[in-house]
Amino acid sequence: MFGRKKEAPEAPVDQLPVERPVGKGAPTPRRSSQEAARKRPLVPDDRKAARAASRDAQRAERLKTRQALDTGDERYLPLRDKGPARRYIRDLVDARWNLGEFLMVAALVFVILSFVQNIQVQAIVLNAFWILILAVVLDCFLLRRSLKSKLTAKFGEPARGDLWYGVTRGLQLRRLRLPKPLVKRGQYPA
Repeated sequence: MFGRKKEAPEAPVDQLPVERPVGKGAPTPRRSSQEAARKRPLVPDDRKAARAASRDAQRAERLKTRQALDTGDERYLPLRDKGPARRYIRDLVDARWNLGEFLMVAALVFVILSFVQNIQVQAIVLNAFWILILAVVLDCFLLRRSLKSKLTAKFGEPARGDLWYGVTRGLQLRRLRLPKPLVKRGQYPA
Protein backbone atom coordinates (compact mmCIF):
# COMPACT_ATOMS: atom_id res chain seq x y z
CA MET A 1 0.00 0.00 0.00
CA PHE A 2 2.70 2.50 0.97
CA GLY A 3 5.54 0.69 -0.75
CA ARG A 4 7.24 1.38 -4.04
CA LYS A 5 5.18 1.43 -7.22
CA LYS A 6 5.59 -1.66 -9.28
CA GLU A 7 6.47 -1.37 -12.93
CA ALA A 8 3.53 -2.12 -15.21
CA PRO A 9 4.28 -4.60 -17.96
CA GLU A 10 4.54 -3.06 -21.39
CA ALA A 11 1.48 -3.55 -23.59
CA PRO A 12 1.92 -4.75 -27.16
CA VAL A 13 1.99 -2.01 -29.77
CA ASP A 14 -1.43 -2.88 -31.18
CA GLN A 15 -3.04 -2.46 -27.70
CA LEU A 16 -1.58 0.96 -26.87
CA PRO A 17 -4.20 3.61 -26.08
CA VAL A 18 -5.18 5.91 -28.93
CA GLU A 19 -4.03 9.47 -28.40
CA ARG A 20 -6.86 11.91 -27.95
CA PRO A 21 -6.81 15.54 -28.96
CA VAL A 22 -5.69 17.92 -26.25
CA GLY A 23 -8.34 20.10 -24.61
CA LYS A 24 -12.10 19.85 -24.58
CA GLY A 25 -12.94 22.45 -27.15
CA ALA A 26 -14.33 25.12 -24.79
CA PRO A 27 -13.02 26.94 -21.74
CA THR A 28 -14.33 26.03 -18.29
CA PRO A 29 -17.08 28.47 -17.34
CA ARG A 30 -16.40 30.81 -14.45
CA ARG A 31 -17.82 29.85 -11.10
CA SER A 32 -19.73 33.09 -10.74
CA SER A 33 -21.53 32.58 -14.06
CA GLN A 34 -22.45 28.98 -13.11
CA GLU A 35 -23.80 30.10 -9.73
CA ALA A 36 -25.78 32.90 -11.37
CA ALA A 37 -27.35 30.40 -13.81
CA ARG A 38 -28.47 28.19 -10.91
CA LYS A 39 -29.96 30.95 -8.81
CA ARG A 40 -33.71 30.98 -8.36
CA PRO A 41 -35.71 33.25 -6.12
CA LEU A 42 -36.95 31.79 -2.85
CA VAL A 43 -40.34 33.36 -3.43
CA PRO A 44 -41.68 33.41 -6.99
CA ASP A 45 -42.48 36.73 -8.62
CA ASP A 46 -46.13 35.82 -9.14
CA ARG A 47 -47.28 34.07 -5.95
CA LYS A 48 -50.83 33.63 -7.17
CA ALA A 49 -49.71 31.76 -10.29
CA ALA A 50 -47.25 29.66 -8.27
CA ARG A 51 -50.00 28.72 -5.81
CA ALA A 52 -52.34 27.78 -8.65
CA ALA A 53 -49.63 25.68 -10.30
CA SER A 54 -48.94 23.95 -6.98
CA ARG A 55 -52.65 23.20 -6.48
CA ASP A 56 -52.90 21.80 -10.01
CA ALA A 57 -49.87 19.57 -9.44
CA GLN A 58 -51.33 18.28 -6.16
CA ARG A 59 -54.70 17.67 -7.79
CA ALA A 60 -53.06 15.70 -10.61
CA GLU A 61 -51.10 13.65 -8.06
CA ARG A 62 -54.27 12.89 -6.07
CA LEU A 63 -56.06 11.89 -9.27
CA LYS A 64 -53.25 9.48 -10.18
CA THR A 65 -53.39 7.99 -6.68
CA ARG A 66 -57.18 7.65 -6.82
CA GLN A 67 -57.01 5.90 -10.21
CA ALA A 68 -54.29 3.61 -8.87
CA LEU A 69 -56.53 2.69 -5.93
CA ASP A 70 -59.26 1.74 -8.41
CA THR A 71 -57.05 -0.15 -10.87
CA GLY A 72 -54.28 -1.47 -8.60
CA ASP A 73 -51.48 0.32 -10.53
CA GLU A 74 -48.47 -0.26 -8.29
CA ARG A 75 -46.59 2.91 -9.33
CA TYR A 76 -49.06 5.40 -7.88
CA LEU A 77 -50.39 3.49 -4.87
CA PRO A 78 -49.87 5.02 -1.44
CA LEU A 79 -46.78 3.77 0.37
CA ARG A 80 -48.80 1.60 2.77
CA ASP A 81 -50.21 -0.42 -0.18
CA LYS A 82 -47.05 -0.85 -2.27
CA GLY A 83 -45.10 -4.02 -2.76
CA PRO A 84 -45.65 -7.62 -3.80
CA ALA A 85 -46.31 -8.80 -0.25
CA ARG A 86 -49.09 -6.26 0.26
CA ARG A 87 -50.57 -7.20 -3.13
CA TYR A 88 -50.56 -10.84 -2.08
CA ILE A 89 -52.21 -9.98 1.26
CA ARG A 90 -54.93 -7.98 -0.50
CA ASP A 91 -55.65 -10.81 -2.93
CA LEU A 92 -55.70 -13.40 -0.16
CA VAL A 93 -58.06 -11.39 2.05
CA ASP A 94 -60.33 -10.43 -0.86
CA ALA A 95 -60.64 -14.04 -2.00
CA ARG A 96 -62.10 -15.30 1.28
CA TRP A 97 -65.33 -14.63 3.14
CA ASN A 98 -64.62 -12.59 6.28
CA LEU A 99 -67.05 -12.25 9.18
CA GLY A 100 -65.67 -8.80 9.92
CA GLU A 101 -67.27 -7.48 6.74
CA PHE A 102 -70.71 -8.00 8.25
CA LEU A 103 -69.94 -6.53 11.66
CA MET A 104 -70.91 -2.96 10.71
CA VAL A 105 -74.17 -4.13 9.13
CA ALA A 106 -74.92 -6.19 12.23
CA ALA A 107 -74.16 -3.18 14.44
CA LEU A 108 -76.66 -1.11 12.47
CA VAL A 109 -79.29 -3.84 12.85
CA PHE A 110 -78.45 -4.04 16.58
CA VAL A 111 -79.00 -0.30 17.01
CA ILE A 112 -82.35 -0.42 15.19
CA LEU A 113 -83.56 -3.48 17.12
CA SER A 114 -82.47 -1.98 20.44
CA PHE A 115 -85.37 0.49 20.10
CA VAL A 116 -87.86 -2.39 20.37
CA GLN A 117 -89.54 -2.15 23.77
CA ASN A 118 -89.63 -5.92 24.36
CA ILE A 119 -86.94 -6.95 26.90
CA GLN A 120 -86.69 -10.50 25.52
CA VAL A 121 -85.99 -9.23 21.98
CA GLN A 122 -83.36 -6.84 23.31
CA ALA A 123 -81.70 -9.66 25.27
CA ILE A 124 -81.64 -11.93 22.21
CA VAL A 125 -80.23 -9.17 20.00
CA LEU A 126 -77.58 -8.25 22.57
CA ASN A 127 -76.48 -11.87 23.01
CA ALA A 128 -76.43 -12.43 19.24
CA PHE A 129 -74.29 -9.33 18.80
CA TRP A 130 -71.79 -10.50 21.44
CA ILE A 131 -71.63 -13.91 19.78
CA LEU A 132 -70.97 -12.20 16.43
CA ILE A 133 -68.18 -10.11 17.97
CA LEU A 134 -66.53 -13.23 19.41
CA ALA A 135 -66.87 -14.97 16.04
CA VAL A 136 -65.25 -11.97 14.31
CA VAL A 137 -62.35 -12.01 16.79
CA LEU A 138 -61.86 -15.73 16.15
CA ASP A 139 -62.06 -15.19 12.38
CA CYS A 140 -59.45 -12.40 12.61
CA PHE A 141 -57.18 -14.69 14.62
CA LEU A 142 -57.52 -17.45 12.01
CA LEU A 143 -56.93 -14.96 9.18
CA ARG A 144 -53.78 -13.66 10.88
CA ARG A 145 -52.47 -17.18 11.38
CA SER A 146 -53.19 -18.11 7.77
CA LEU A 147 -51.57 -14.91 6.49
CA LYS A 148 -48.46 -15.47 8.58
CA SER A 149 -47.93 -19.02 7.35
CA LYS A 150 -48.57 -18.17 3.68
CA LEU A 151 -46.44 -15.00 3.75
CA THR A 152 -43.60 -16.87 5.43
CA ALA A 153 -43.76 -19.59 2.79
CA LYS A 154 -43.83 -17.14 -0.13
CA PHE A 155 -41.81 -14.07 1.00
CA GLY A 156 -40.01 -15.11 4.16
CA GLU A 157 -40.74 -13.51 7.52
CA PRO A 158 -43.60 -10.97 7.18
CA ALA A 159 -42.65 -7.31 7.47
CA ARG A 160 -43.86 -5.26 10.37
CA GLY A 161 -47.50 -4.31 9.85
CA ASP A 162 -48.26 -6.84 7.12
CA LEU A 163 -50.48 -9.02 9.29
CA TRP A 164 -52.33 -6.04 10.76
CA TYR A 165 -52.84 -4.73 7.21
CA GLY A 166 -54.55 -7.98 6.25
CA VAL A 167 -56.71 -8.16 9.37
CA THR A 168 -57.92 -4.56 9.04
CA ARG A 169 -58.69 -5.15 5.36
CA GLY A 170 -60.75 -8.17 6.36
CA LEU A 171 -62.82 -6.01 8.72
CA GLN A 172 -63.86 -3.59 5.96
CA LEU A 173 -66.88 -4.02 3.73
CA ARG A 174 -65.70 -5.47 0.44
CA ARG A 175 -67.20 -2.63 -1.63
CA LEU A 176 -65.47 0.02 0.48
CA ARG A 177 -61.96 -1.45 0.42
CA LEU A 178 -59.19 0.59 -1.12
CA PRO A 179 -57.34 -0.45 -3.27
CA LYS A 180 -60.36 -2.10 -4.87
CA PRO A 181 -60.45 -5.91 -4.79
CA LEU A 182 -59.01 -7.32 -8.01
CA VAL A 183 -59.94 -10.96 -7.38
CA LYS A 184 -63.29 -12.65 -6.98
CA ARG A 185 -64.24 -14.64 -3.91
CA GLY A 186 -62.62 -18.05 -4.00
CA GLN A 187 -59.94 -16.91 -6.48
CA TYR A 188 -56.96 -17.36 -4.15
CA PRO A 189 -53.49 -16.20 -5.29
CA ALA A 190 -50.87 -18.78 -6.21
